[in-house]
Parts: sequence; structure tokens; C-alpha cells
Amino acid sequence: MRTSWLPPRLAQLTRRARELGLLLLGSITVLFFLLRLAGDPAAVIAGPDATPEQLELVRAEYGLDQPLPVQYARYLGQLAQLDFGTSLADDAPAIDKVLAAWPASLMLAGMALLTTVLVSLPLGIWLGGHPRARLARLVRGGIFVLQGFPGFVTALLLVQLFAIQLELVPALGFGTPATWILPSIAVASFLAPKLVRLVEANVSASLEGAYVRTAQASGLSDRAILWGQVAPNALLGAVALIGAQAAFLVTGLVIVETIFAWPGIGLLLVQSTTNLDFPVIQAITITVVVAVYLVNLLSDAVQRLLDPRIAGQGSPA
Repeated sequence: MRTSWLPPRLAQLTRRARELGLLLLGSITVLFFLLRLAGDPAAVIAGPDATPEQLELVRAEYGLDQPLPVQYARYLGQLAQLDFGTSLADDAPAIDKVLAAWPASLMLAGMALLTTVLVSLPLGIWLGGHPRARLARLVRGGIFVLQGFPGFVTALLLVQLFAIQLELVPALGFGTPATWILPSIAVASFLAPKLVRLVEANVSASLEGAYVRTAQASGLSDRAILWGQVAPNALLGAVALIGAQAAFLVTGLVIVETIFAWPGIGLLLVQSTTNLDFPVIQAITITVVVAVYLVNLLSDAVQRLLDPRIAGQGSPA
């Protein structure tokens, strides 16, 4: 029963904002104290030959000489003013460096997800509709093998084969469309097998439905039944996985971006971690948490739009 005095839509927005606020506070708190266990950024800033006196001066300049609770309280106060601090590497605003890296990551995530969907959905539907075909058995074997490959292994193999040996496309960079091919395929090769198998299983289950027998009795061809009636029903179950994969892409491109020198959030995170650039790492984490939360909300909204049964299951505010 809804007990909130707020209108339903406003109550839902309030609940979502509260959830996001608690999620951010928890993530910020855990990360803040864990980072301080990783090392002393003053040693990175001052250099390996710095004297103890120089280290103390650097710590005092960046406030690293204060007790951790004081540093934490000051950081929360800065965040309340939308001040994410300055990079310890070059004194640039941390949030500016993070926002500058996001377009490249979103671009790679979008291309990889589009490639995954365009390949996986028709392939999964075809496999589900032709379970005993000889070619289907071969494709399933390939998918099974591919599913066991970590994404970074596939990325390295693609670089070795297509960039180094065949010299068809460049291995590194971001500037031209040719540099987009290998990273997109590397990410899609990791996501596609699971989506193909899910769609195949959904199609196989849907083919056992009573409406299929009714359609066959009415004289529809097997092809028309598969693509016109079974496929749309089977794809509803794939929306949740596509949404989960989109959320994963927001955070899971670190290794691929590093391998291909892709100037996105993943590469920036690796560089900032190496330099113990706490403000940038924290700014990355905050934007990633918000992005993942928004992607999950969007995925949930799409599922509710496509499936009226879900839309009717209102959650209490």
C-alpha cells in the first residue's frame, strides 16, 4: 500500500534520488579510505629523490598531513559545492579530466553494444529455430569456445592477427574509423556469446507454446512463425541482459581501453591509479556510479514499456 503523501510520480523520483544519494555516499566513503591505504601520493608528486622535508611540504600543500577524518569531512564539504578537487598530476580540475574522457568510453560502449545486438539477436533466433542443423552445431561449438575467452585475450589475438600480421587496421589510437574496429569487436566478442545463448533458449522455449501450434494449424510457414511471432516474444527476455551488459560496459572497458590506448575512462583510471591521483580516481568513481544507476533505470523503463506485465507491478514508494 502506498503511504506517501506525494503524488506517485514525484514519490518515485524522490525514492530514486534517495537511493542514488545513499549509493554515492557509501561508494565515496569506502573508496576514500581504501585509497589512503594504497600509498602516499606525496611521494609520487615529489619524486623518488625527495627528502623527508620536501615530502612534508608536499603533504602540507595538498592537505595530506591532516588526520583522515578531517580530510574526509573536507572532501564531503567540497563535493557539496560540486568541487571535485584538482588532479595531483597536473593541477587541472579533476572533473574536467573525467568529463573529457567520457565521450570516448561512451562511443566505444555504444559501438560494442550495437555490434553485439546486431549479431546476437538474429543468430540466437536462427539457432533456436534450427536446433538440429549441422551448421547450428558448429556455430554453437564456436560460441562455447568464445565464451571461455576473456575479453583481453581476444583483444590481444585481434591485435596480433589483424594489426601486426595482416596489417589491415591500426592497433592503437582513436582518431579514424579504422581504429574503432578492433576495440568494438573485442568487447562484442565477450558480450555476444551469452546473449546468443539466452535468445536461443528463449526461442526454443517459445516454440513449445500453444500459439505456435495454432499458427501452424492456420497454415503459416515455419519461417513466418519463427521471425514474425516467436522472435518478438523471445526478445523480451533479452532486454534485461542487454541492459545489464550496457551497465557493465560503463565500468568494464578498463583493460580493452588500455590495450588499444583508447582515451576513455578506463585508460584514465589506470593512469590515475598508477600516479595515486586520488581526486581523479574519486571523480571517476562518482560519475561511474551515477552512469550505472541511470543505465539500470533506463533498462528497467524499457522492460516496463515492452512488457505490460512488468509495468503493472508498481513498487511501493
